[in-house]
Amino acid sequence: MLTRRISVSAASVLAALSVSFPSYAADGTQDSDVECGLYDCEVGVVVPGQGGGQAGGSGSNSADGTGASGSSDDGDPADKKICQYKLADPQPPAGSRDWEGHEPGDGAVYEQTCGWRDLDGNTIARLVWLAERPAQETVDPAVLAERAVDSMTLLGPDVASPRTAGKYTVGVPMWMWVDQGATTYGPNTASASAGGITVTATAKVSKIVWSMGDGVRVTCNGPGTPYQASEGMAESPTCGHLYSKASAGVRDGKFPVTATSTWTIDWQGGGQGGQLTEIRQTNVQVAVGELQVVR
Repeated sequence: MLTRRISVSAASVLAALSVSFPSYAADGTQDSDVECGLYDCEVGVVVPGQGGGQAGGSGSNSADGTGASGSSDDGDPADKKICQYKLADPQPPAGSRDWEGHEPGDGAVYEQTCGWRDLDGNTIARLVWLAERPAQETVDPAVLAERAVDSMTLLGPDVASPRTAGKYTVGVPMWMWVDQGATTYGPNTASASAGGITVTATAKVSKIVWSMGDGVRVTCNGPGTPYQASEGMAESPTCGHLYSKASAGVRDGKFPVTATSTWTIDWQGGGQGGQLTEIRQTNVQVAVGELQVVR
């Protein structure tokens, strides 16, 4: 028989209850009962094709607080899990299944709450017996910084020029710039908390590298300068390029331009600080033609 166990916090129950419900085997006959008390509940279930013992990742609480009943930690590496413990008050009465065969005074029963670093907001809470009072796990602020970054929406550059619908000319200076927004240029700020520690991260684009499709790469350390008609044939003072050949001979008659932004993220919290980097891209197609002379 496969036994599943559910632990219930005493704080959520006002009076002790003992309830029995029949369960049934695959052939419809009554097989076992569900016994529930103030602190725990044990359910007997017949699994077709399996005998006694445990299966399917189910198990009882162990001394180290791992292996939750009715669930499995498979796929959840320990280095991704953060657990906090609080002494259960009041302690379960003698004979409760939460003591896992031990007597009051032999160790203690704790409320264990675990969360996963890559699944923000997902937690599991249960009662566990431990021989010794556990030391609270130290949360790595750098891990929280990564979680904060994961919660941000960081996109590639919002390219304003060159435009896919535009028509550019060989030998005429091209001005390149991007529109600035929180998700495409920054600043973009987010926080993450765990174990009483809060880390705040702020991301901003530090540079944009333009691959122009003609073999030339241009690095711009800012968003670029929007072109004004009054500038005439002048070159951009901050971010520009000059094509020396037309795009007629390339695929689709347009140069494939890629704008790659580097997001630099500064974070602080838990008495520490650091810097992270994220890369994002945006692709545009640019048509470049020869200068037409009218005679």
